Amino acid sequence: MTIDLSRTKKIIEKNKDKKGALIGILQEIQSVYGYVPRESVDLVAREMSVYPVNIYGILTFYAQFYLQPRGRHIIRVCQGTACHVMGGKELLDYLSRKLGIADGQTTKDGLFSLERVACLGCCGMAPVIMINNEFYGGVTIQKLDELVKEYSEKKG
Repeated sequence: MTIDLSRTKKIIEKNKDKKGALIGILQEIQSVYGYVPRESVDLVAREMSVYPVNIYGILTFYAQFYLQPRGRHIIRVCQGTACHVMGGKELLDYLSRKLGIADGQTTKDGLFSLERVACLGCCGMAPVIMINNEFYGGVTIQKLDELVKEYSEKKG
């Protein structure tokens, strides 16, 4: 996949002279592409006179950054204590098998990414999953199947 770096160039130009702008630049790049492409890292390194290894140090230290394209729909499965006791691990394992991906991976069609999260903060609704920005509580395997089908059919 070829990355259009014109947007990265605009982000760099807008922020280049700001002190301590590197993390903000990387966040903005990710908001544009959905992840931080290698080509953007190389361009930021050249334009900001920073070694790429220093940029990757930031990208791998902070959990908010992604180095691979993510799915159109991000499914987060809570593994906090309440969710774990109520079947959160089984939900995660089931989704992993159903989608054919492990935690942190994206389906080949780019539709779904799967993430294990420590806690979504909705213990009273356990077990909980989050798809994009929507929370679903009291989730069962049957409900998962319905949600995956529903999100598979969404256009955008």
